[in-house]
Amino acid sequence: MDWRILLTTFGTVFLAELGDKTQLATLSFAAASRSFWSVFLGSSLALIAASLIAVLAGNVLARFAPTRWVHIGAGILFVVIGVVLVVRNIR
Repeated sequence: MDWRILLTTFGTVFLAELGDKTQLATLSFAAASRSFWSVFLGSSLALIAASLIAVLAGNVLARFAPTRWVHIGAGILFVVIGVVLVVRNIR
C-alpha cells in the first residue's frame, strides 16, 4: 500500500467533492428522506462505483498511453469542458 498516493488521492477527491452537485444532491436526499443510513450508504456506494470505473479506465489507459499524455489529455479535456460550460451559460 502506497500511503502517500492514498492520502494524496483522498485529499484531492475530498476537496473536489466539497460543495459540488453530488454533495448538494446527497444533502437534498438526506433532508427529504430523513433516512441517514440509506442516503449515506447509497451515496457512498455510488462514489465507490464511479471511482472504480475511473481507476479501471485509468489502468487500461496507462497500458496504451504514456502518463504524460494522459495528464495533458485530462488537462485539455478540463479546459474544453470549462469553455463549453462558460459559452453555454453566456447565451
